[in-house]
Amino acid sequence: MTATSLNRPHPALQVHDLTVAWRGHPAVHHLSGIFAQGKATAIVGPNGAGKSSLLTALGGGRVDVIGRIQRDPSMRLAWLPQAAELDRSFPLTVEDLVSMGLWRRIGLWRGVDADGRARVADALRAVGLEGFGARMVPELSAGQLQRALFARLLLQDADLILLDEPFNAIDARTTADLLQLLGRWRAESRTVIAVLHDLEQVRAHFDEVLLLAREPVAWGPTAQVLQAEHLFRARRMAEAWDEHAPLCRQAA
Repeated sequence: MTATSLNRPHPALQVHDLTVAWRGHPAVHHLSGIFAQGKATAIVGPNGAGKSSLLTALGGGRVDVIGRIQRDPSMRLAWLPQAAELDRSFPLTVEDLVSMGLWRRIGLWRGVDADGRARVADALRAVGLEGFGARMVPELSAGQLQRALFARLLLQDADLILLDEPFNAIDARTTADLLQLLGRWRAESRTVIAVLHDLEQVRAHFDEVLLLAREPVAWGPTAQVLQAEHLFRARRMAEAWDEHAPLCRQAA
């Protein structure tokens, strides 16, 4: 099925007839298009529409992929998974967690120097966690942990940022503060791709939308995609989907 699409600007990432499966089950079928450079794109759709599986594929995660994902290999990528996938019991301090964002600069085995610690402190200040560096990660609330993870993203200094349900199950104040960081990334012409459920957040903060229901429904400027006819079509497609259908290998 061909999604409704519009003229696309310069690509940061392209997908060509992409089909994704998770544990042998089909998740996304025949997706082709461009994620625009310097834009914030939201991936939305009904529950079970394949949104997180697609993001995992874009980030190089462990899913089965047919088709092609194309991006400049020099492009730095940062990926924030869903909070449920994170092990909060590991005995790290907040400073240790955030400093992991420096690994491209310092390597895996070198310690964090004075400049690195200053960068960590600046990142914590930017997300509203000034003075939290010595706190243990298991002691953090859900909102505080998400702030710390966004601080780590800041230090990764990535060109392409992937976010999987970044505002799920956190308080409204934390969400508002972290959405300000999204605005900062947009102003810096970084490319952001995020899986989201809140369509009002999408309308207010995202340039483009990919509406997905296992197959692409519409992809383009936010106001043109989030129309009632497209949302209704996505819901009907999701309701009709056969969970036990075989993985499609048909060429586009």
